[in-house]
Amino acid sequence: MKTLPDNPNLDHLRRQAKELLAGLRDSSPSVSLAAAQTALARQYGFRDWPELKAEVDRRRGSAATAAPALAHELAERYGLGRVTGEMRSLARADEMGRQWSLETDRGRWAVRTMDTWHPIVDADTDVDLQLAAATAGVLLPTPVRSRSGAVVESIGGHSWRVREWRHPGPPLVAPASAAVTRSVGTVLATVHGLALPVDRVSPWHAFRFTDTTWPELAAIARARQASWADELTAAVPTLVELSTIGQDAPTPEPVLSHNSLGPGNARLGTDGRLIVVGWEHAGGQPPGWELGEALMNWAVDPSGGVNVAGARAMVEGYGEAAGSLPLLDPGIFRGGVTAVCNYVFGQLHLAMDARDPEDRRHADRNVRHLLSHLPTRTALERLLDVAVLSG
Repeated sequence: MKTLPDNPNLDHLRRQAKELLAGLRDSSPSVSLAAAQTALARQYGFRDWPELKAEVDRRRGSAATAAPALAHELAERYGLGRVTGEMRSLARADEMGRQWSLETDRGRWAVRTMDTWHPIVDADTDVDLQLAAATAGVLLPTPVRSRSGAVVESIGGHSWRVREWRHPGPPLVAPASAAVTRSVGTVLATVHGLALPVDRVSPWHAFRFTDTTWPELAAIARARQASWADELTAAVPTLVELSTIGQDAPTPEPVLSHNSLGPGNARLGTDGRLIVVGWEHAGGQPPGWELGEALMNWAVDPSGGVNVAGARAMVEGYGEAAGSLPLLDPGIFRGGVTAVCNYVFGQLHLAMDARDPEDRRHADRNVRHLLSHLPTRTALERLLDVAVLSG
């Protein structure tokens, strides 16, 4: 589920709705803007556009403000210049920490805590990947090292890292238009073409983190009286089936890659080019796995249908940039479905453990959205058919 920023911008949501409309119209040319707005609202966990707008009004101005001393220390430690305004939170904490915006006389900076970050590769390695990708033509915000040369610094009891602020708009949404997915394919091929070595496949994509079965987890949710227990029980067959897709396929050689190139980690620049963020998740994946995961994340619509034009454009963009395609068989989805299962399992436990009323409200809404938007074998088979025909 998408998460609203701490200070939501209705203009950004309108832009997202128009971008979503373009993707939906690739498959259904008669889709209306109102339908796209409703689909976007549901991606944020709300029933319709008016309910989403009401939440925007409720949350507007709710961004937290950091202590001035912290802002000044960050600016000093990373050589960002003189602080010219308040340091404000951008969104609730995610799996790594919390994002903030800091403005100085040298520009705007994205700073974030990394207190719950579990890196697959070390920070220096992900920065090396970013710099190599940028040299190869991928647009991304430049990571900033501190005056001491470190990527991560401990300040005020938290671990921090900094990058320049480069993106003017909101995260992208799926299904994305064919023009956007072609760019995604090009970016993936460019990063894979660097062929930077890595010693393992990302654990997130390589194996399940638990031996607990989905029926067992559904029983735990019922015993703990989770409000979404019935939805989980209904989703168990889909989750069980997902857990088997591509699991018998061999594991190809991985390369160092972005490892999380979904719509939430992409923006459109003022010139319409794709800007890629979220490199902190960098890790090893076989190129085919990452292409398969990208197809899952970018070319499936809210009802589970496949944006054929978007999927075709991604594969074509990849092939044109790389000169060839990875082997296209059901195994390309192995990493993506494993990551989905790990993510769903983690979010279910977070929801059951949430104590703060606002955290529980968000977590329960997130779980319901996840369980009602799981990828299906039918959708993946359709994606594969399109990919093979496009290659």
